[in-house]
Amino acid sequence: MEPNLTEPEAHSKARAWSWIPSLYFAEGIPYVLVTTLSVIFYKRMGVSNADIALYTSLLYLPWVIKPFWSPVVDILKTKRYWIIIMQFLIGIGLAGVAMTIPAPNFIQYTLAFFWLLAFSSATHDIAADGFYMLGLSKHDQTYFVGIRSTFYRLAMLTGQGLFVILAGVIESRTGLPPVELTVTTSSEETKELVKFDPESITVREDTAELYFISNDELILNLQPVTKADAKVVIDKIEDWNTSHGFYEPEEEDEDDKGWWTRNVSDPLAALLKETFNKTDESGELKTAGNIGYVWFYLSKKPEGDDKVVLNFSHERGDKSISLVRDYRYEFGSNNWNIPAIAAIQLDSKLDKPAQATFSGLSGNIRFAWTIVFTAIAVLFFLFFIYHRFILPKPVEDKPVQNEGKGFIIEFLEVFFLFFKKKDIWIIILFLLVYRLGESQLVKLASPFLLDSREMMGLGLTTGDIGLIYGTLGILFLTAGGIIGGIVASKKGLKYWLWWMVAAMNLPNLVYVYLSFTMPESLYLIGAAVAVEQFGYGFGFTAYMLYMIYVSDGKHKTAHFAMTTGIMALGMMIPGMVSGWLQEIIGYQNFFIWVMICTIPSFIIVKFINVDKDFGKK
Repeated sequence: MEPNLTEPEAHSKARAWSWIPSLYFAEGIPYVLVTTLSVIFYKRMGVSNADIALYTSLLYLPWVIKPFWSPVVDILKTKRYWIIIMQFLIGIGLAGVAMTIPAPNFIQYTLAFFWLLAFSSATHDIAADGFYMLGLSKHDQTYFVGIRSTFYRLAMLTGQGLFVILAGVIESRTGLPPVELTVTTSSEETKELVKFDPESITVREDTAELYFISNDELILNLQPVTKADAKVVIDKIEDWNTSHGFYEPEEEDEDDKGWWTRNVSDPLAALLKETFNKTDESGELKTAGNIGYVWFYLSKKPEGDDKVVLNFSHERGDKSISLVRDYRYEFGSNNWNIPAIAAIQLDSKLDKPAQATFSGLSGNIRFAWTIVFTAIAVLFFLFFIYHRFILPKPVEDKPVQNEGKGFIIEFLEVFFLFFKKKDIWIIILFLLVYRLGESQLVKLASPFLLDSREMMGLGLTTGDIGLIYGTLGILFLTAGGIIGGIVASKKGLKYWLWWMVAAMNLPNLVYVYLSFTMPESLYLIGAAVAVEQFGYGFGFTAYMLYMIYVSDGKHKTAHFAMTTGIMALGMMIPGMVSGWLQEIIGYQNFFIWVMICTIPSFIIVKFINVDKDFGKK
């Protein structure tokens, strides 16, 4: 029996803890499944990169256009109803993916259910954000804004990490014993490049049982090699693998390029290079990280026409030691006793001892991913049941369609009322420029840290970036968001607005500092990134609260969805040109430009009107 909650109880902070974390965790999971996990899934299933890019990119569409059907969620039924129904449909979509993975035409079937999943998830986002504004008092909305963001990020990490690990564990338990090898670095100087000679590998046969035979260790010298020499080795390995049928060659054919690439993108790139006297080799290093290879083959011929698929990937350790490409091999009766080769290369900037472990899994991939998607489907049916009983029933949560008006008229009125809001163009301008600097910085921060010092970057390794952003970055970003919500709930958004604008923008100065001083200390660089990430988390609180504030009214759910669409536009357009601009003016001038782009947010905030009591208890 459902609880019949009173409004004060529904608005209580203690009650909110029972549904906000689970609701926003449930909001983040399907998004990361559709946009990220689907790519990994199709790759493990052997789908080509071109098809993966095409199909999974189209799955973004529901989130792009969700503001256009957000009025439907506002006009028909309650937000609570939409949340519960969408969670049920998400569960159906996940179950559909799981059931169709074993099918011969699994791509078409799973994509159909991914589309159901995507539209259900986008609709769930609209309803959940609307319910958040209806189910909490203004003060509690402010308090929990950091909490909801934290659990949304936790969902993203779960989707990208835990579910992939689960699939890998199941694969390792259902197939041949995993192939595992360790790659270490050596500082011993040598002038010799690795000699690619697979014919010298002695192949032995074991008719008793089927398993993979491989070398179990590789030592790579830290001394760089020329890019030309590295390319020769990589090309030889590709030719060997493709000629022996382990996988199909990835050919770049002019005819395979789309109309946009042939007629717009490529000509524009050529024009810009000619205009600004840029060449492909400008500022590039002539050296690359050292390269080596590992090999494996089957101990005996598979039965009949059976094929054994081996997915080889980075398992753990320093990510500055990496595979040249994603490897998925097929062993059959024609190539079981021929060594398949994987090329492993060091980051060119790696200059210290490092170690990484790589593993090859040959388990039942279809079965592994069927189990994973089944488990997530069960999770969402549990969310459906849990929220069916635990979500409060706010008094304001009701359809907003007026009696006597048709659906179409009411639908159009939602958009009309949004643009009729007082100071709407100031509101839109604020939403567009608040993150103008950040929208460009976020695209070039990591490349700046990774680029060599000859290219005016800081020359960090991939492993260093993972450490800085994967630990410090996430920790300080989350802390900034939570603290921002707590302090705003004490004195209100109006009091903290200027401080949060400053927190969003002024920490970007650390990149100006880094680009001019070029420090070598990883601790100093990490501290600078931590400051910027904390400021971003703290400052984003004001942005989220302001969207809630301006969305208040009769159609708050639909209007909040529209503000998120404007937010996405404000991030997308500046981000699209940021890389092009940086290549022209360099990192130092680019980061100065980023700081110039923060000025509009300080100007526009002067014209923003916020109720002094909004967010206060």
